[in-house]
Amino acid sequence: MNDLVEVRPGVYRDSVTLMRVSRALTERPGVSVAVVAMATELNTALARDLGFAVPPATPGDLLVAVRASSPAELESAAAELERQLAARAPASEARGEAPPRTTRSAARAFEASLALVSVPGEHAFAEALDAVEAGLSVMIFSDNVPVEQEILLKDRARAKGVLVMGPDCGTAVVGGAGLGFANVLRPGPVGVVAASGTGAQQVTSLLDLAGVGVSHVLGVGGRDLSAEVGGRSATQALRALDEDPATELIVLISKPPAPEVARAVRDLDLATPVVSALLGPGQDDLTTAAEKVLRALGREVPEWPSWPAPAGRADGAASPGAAASSGGASRGAVLRGLYSGGTLRAEAALIAGAGEFTDFGDDAYTRGRAHPMIDPALRLEALRGVASGVVLMDVVLGHGADPDPSSSLAPEIRDAVARGVDVVVAVIGTDGDPQGLRAQAARLNEAGAAVFTSNAAAARHARALAGTGCP
Repeated sequence: MNDLVEVRPGVYRDSVTLMRVSRALTERPGVSVAVVAMATELNTALARDLGFAVPPATPGDLLVAVRASSPAELESAAAELERQLAARAPASEARGEAPPRTTRSAARAFEASLALVSVPGEHAFAEALDAVEAGLSVMIFSDNVPVEQEILLKDRARAKGVLVMGPDCGTAVVGGAGLGFANVLRPGPVGVVAASGTGAQQVTSLLDLAGVGVSHVLGVGGRDLSAEVGGRSATQALRALDEDPATELIVLISKPPAPEVARAVRDLDLATPVVSALLGPGQDDLTTAAEKVLRALGREVPEWPSWPAPAGRADGAASPGAAASSGGASRGAVLRGLYSGGTLRAEAALIAGAGEFTDFGDDAYTRGRAHPMIDPALRLEALRGVASGVVLMDVVLGHGADPDPSSSLAPEIRDAVARGVDVVVAVIGTDGDPQGLRAQAARLNEAGAAVFTSNAAAARHARALAGTGCP
């Protein structure tokens, strides 16, 4: 076999970067397998299961395992690996300087006020606690962190006067800088506190399409409004935005919260008006919440862009740019939701009222693999397995996400449509996103999907196609 296996001691790149490097190598001609990851127990076991002879390593080492069909293709992949790693090297490494070895030393070196933790979940607590003790607010991108550790971190952060965003905080915008999965948003008067990354992305993307920007987006982690965590970070974040002179209105967003925690955060005594988007039966959906924000600011609510399924599809839609009316072509069919965003999945399931909905971004699916916003493999496999009925999907754009999701999704959508499946897609993004919102929507639409910028509108359309409710 033409294998390259290396362990590089003390070389670190964050997990998102390494996932992108692995994917770039896997897509090269002749490369069948590429694992470029930190040498955690999980990653080294994965490489061994793939047949690689992995030497002893520690989680602080970089593991490289590449298999190609010929020596020449392996050599070419190795050269591409070096190019990819060099392009993503920290500035200090490029200058030949030794990088800081701890979060505290990094904070001193860069006069930082915020740390981003993106390491495997079993290691995130130690790094985040180090940041908090150094007096830094911290965004914990990592998932699979025990809830007991989350509570301890948030209690310690409150005592130190800093904020913990996360764990499993996918999105934040602080002072105009996007962290994690972040859309390109214009500055403006709306502050966001979100126990939901994709929920925040939906609301802020719609506001951006309506010409309204944000001051800050403070993610607090999907469990923050649970009964166990009790809104610890949400309370801090709401008070911080209340004191921010650039914030004229606050939006509070969450997947279905614990009722007693929702009441507590709603009852906070704040001078700044708050619009709540706390999903649940009888509550506003995310699009309705965005429209309430616009009205509160005295702004007009636009018609949200949509692209009906091409002529000849069952819904009988005509030209792009106008919402489609359903003819119920798949009436009585099974509705399947194949989602990358947990809150978007929850919103769609609430609206649809019936169907099979999966969140491929859940911890159960991301352990040891890339988030579906980066790597669509699991969702594509699920889509290939659908022979009939209606499929509802989200495509989330922005920095950190797949740089061209339509390139892999469009062919699979086209095949599904050819099998008689109705496909509905919610594209969450802005006109400033690097993938190009309208270009992505157009390609998915050309493949046969009905495309919406509102997930709620997409869910209602899919529900009508399946015949499980009214449009």
